[in-house]
Amino acid sequence: MGSVHQEAVLVDKVCQIYDKISKLETLKPSKDVNSLFTELVTTCIPPSSINMATLPQYIQETRSKLIRLCGEAEGLLEAHFSNILASFPYPLHHLDVFPYYSNYLKLSKLEFDILSRHYSTEVDVVPKRVAFVGSGPLPLTSIVLASYHLKEASFHNYDIDESANSMASRLVLSDDDLSKRMLFHTRDVMEVTDSLKEYDVVFLAALVGMDIDDKVKVIKHLAKYMAPGAVLMLRSAHGARAFLYPVVNPEGLQGFEVLSIFHPQDEVINSVVIARKDSVQAETEHNHHHQIGMGSIVPSCCKYRDFQGLNSPLNQINIIEELAMDE
Repeated sequence: MGSVHQEAVLVDKVCQIYDKISKLETLKPSKDVNSLFTELVTTCIPPSSINMATLPQYIQETRSKLIRLCGEAEGLLEAHFSNILASFPYPLHHLDVFPYYSNYLKLSKLEFDILSRHYSTEVDVVPKRVAFVGSGPLPLTSIVLASYHLKEASFHNYDIDESANSMASRLVLSDDDLSKRMLFHTRDVMEVTDSLKEYDVVFLAALVGMDIDDKVKVIKHLAKYMAPGAVLMLRSAHGARAFLYPVVNPEGLQGFEVLSIFHPQDEVINSVVIARKDSVQAETEHNHHHQIGMGSIVPSCCKYRDFQGLNSPLNQINIIEELAMDE
């Protein structure tokens, strides 16, 4: 009964915060906006066994609306700080002015380590071409991965919003390296077809498809056009954090083999899902993929203990692996 009571208290508090957020005149960064969203995140971060699917319909509708409000607020927050960064001669030297930059450093390192464990059995085989779908006005994941982890790869950032791409591209103009390796495409990913076959890895942002049905449509599109054997990395949510972001379940990844799902338990909110495009044609297209840098993706058993020896922020992040599939 204790857990049931705790869940009831949690849901009641989230609904109260949603009611306050929904009455705000604007979601642009301000003292009131920042305070309410900080309270919401603080409420949802602690580990919780709450099952969103079992909640009453009206709570689920509130959750859907809240996710959309979170997405809108996040976009406005990123645009605000992208403009601030653009005022510096060298914007990339000042990324720490963004209040959640340290979270992006942790999440990007986490994603890179997970990707490295599954991408290839050959040490020197790394992704050469990466796509990030839903990069937004402040593409910190792409910037961090390109700067610290995938230093030779090209990054193709897709966003449907032309102004977001314009703001994002300003941030890398002064950097001789990233300005050459980071490209920005104003496209709806649902209209991108053959180009998707060129990427070794595709990242799907948490807020692309804020409704799970929309997200599944995007995933199906990626499954249709990504190269066999290519990797899809996407962000999900677990427990009460599902009030902030959509949850992607393995059954929503038709056309992909789910390799692992990781649930951080610290201030990094998003879960990380890594999946491999079914390799039905992988044998016949092997030579082509090798030419564009496609490694052999092995569904290795990637237990938490395997990560503990890595010299990375994973040593400080308490991670639960919900799903690990042996070859």
